[in-house]
Amino acid sequence: MEKEILEQGLNNNRRKFLSKLSLGVGSLALGSLLVPDLFSGKSEAEEAMMSALPHFAPKAKRIIYLFQNGAPSQLESFDYKPLLNKRMGEELPESIRGGQRLTGMTAGQSSFPLVGSYYKFNQYGESRAWISDAFPHTSKIVDDICIVKSMHTDAINHDPALTFFQTGAQVGNRPSMGSWLSYGLGSENSNLPAFSVLLSRGRGNGQGVYSKLWSNGFLDATHQGVQFSNSEDPVLYLKDPESMSRGERRKMIDQIAAMNELNLKQFNDPEIAAKVQQYEMAYRMQTAVPEMTDVSKEPESIIKLYGPDCLVPGTYAANCLLARKLSESGVRFVQLYHQGWDQHGNLPNEMKLQAEDVDQASAALITDLKQRGLLDETLVIWGGEFGRTNYCQGKMVVDNYGRDHHPRAFSIWMAGGGVKSGMVYGETDEFGYNITENPVHVHDFQATVLHLMGIDHERMTYKHLGRRYRLTDVSGKVVKDLIA
Repeated sequence: MEKEILEQGLNNNRRKFLSKLSLGVGSLALGSLLVPDLFSGKSEAEEAMMSALPHFAPKAKRIIYLFQNGAPSQLESFDYKPLLNKRMGEELPESIRGGQRLTGMTAGQSSFPLVGSYYKFNQYGESRAWISDAFPHTSKIVDDICIVKSMHTDAINHDPALTFFQTGAQVGNRPSMGSWLSYGLGSENSNLPAFSVLLSRGRGNGQGVYSKLWSNGFLDATHQGVQFSNSEDPVLYLKDPESMSRGERRKMIDQIAAMNELNLKQFNDPEIAAKVQQYEMAYRMQTAVPEMTDVSKEPESIIKLYGPDCLVPGTYAANCLLARKLSESGVRFVQLYHQGWDQHGNLPNEMKLQAEDVDQASAALITDLKQRGLLDETLVIWGGEFGRTNYCQGKMVVDNYGRDHHPRAFSIWMAGGGVKSGMVYGETDEFGYNITENPVHVHDFQATVLHLMGIDHERMTYKHLGRRYRLTDVSGKVVKDLIA
């Protein structure tokens, strides 16, 4: 009987056959899961690269990237510019602007009045770093983080800027950073994906996120990020149907794998092997994921540390706690996207709410990792896709104003994973408009992140359509001053 099933599978159209089978296994939601290869179908180039990685001893084993989608203002967070308050309402000097391009939202303005921060700044920690009072919890961990005030990027609008940070290119169809790390280093836990994605929405003006930001691009489909949801089922379609036992599911997957192996031998298509890997990972995740997303066993001290929102699935706090659990269990790259930072207007009110959403949980994550002895091997990154202008967009009043996009200079922070702690790196001019010290381009940032993971960004390449690609494209340098 089994022989007849196998022969029938070979005679069917492969893609239609697999799509019908996938309806019973939930691969629509699990189309990106990584497990050890079941078939020896890798190319020679991939085998060579995989055996060579890491290129040198890594300082970090895992990454948690807290991406603040929409671009938080550096002038209300980590880049203190008292001159802007002193010269409130005055015109931005042309000598400072220097003919730099503007978005279509402010290019038509006849006036560019300087606007200082609504929030007060103070110095904290041994580093004496300036942090605004919108981030009181971050100020308590200032000696555990490295603030980079001299980031700059090529893109001036959200979609290309987001895509550039995540994939190294402003257009789609390139592998994301998490996919590159999944491809190069794999997973530390065969029951969980190497690359996981968590989404949350703040109380500010939101910018959307899209699956291309965690796409595998031209890499094998097993390296795509696996999105967790805030629904009853953290990964959709993972549960068995009520009428199916675990033993029946195991037998079904085994028979599908046997048919796929015969198809692989005939067609030599790596997508077939990837499909089998998805089924196998889904089977193992049926036990691992429910346990991973259950916070009921967390002690009261941890709940208090992250705040009560950590008990509400889908919130930023809940995702930070889940990120710690995933990372602790060996997930290589955990990507959080928190939407709502696009303050073109009503910035003082909206940014306060956004900061309240993320400040306690971000600081708690650092504290939690540190007390568990995991911070040294876990790189945590916090920041958005670009910065905000020092002039007001639209009508300005002291307690209500907005800021446009500013790719020329902005701030992020990093912690753990081999990064120097208690450090402020880079500087901008007194107007907060141009970088005056130690510029860090997006490709420099990406090269540095890969370096901390033991990867030479120039050596980790993938040949596609006749060209060798890498995360940093054709540029980028490691910022060694940031490395402990």
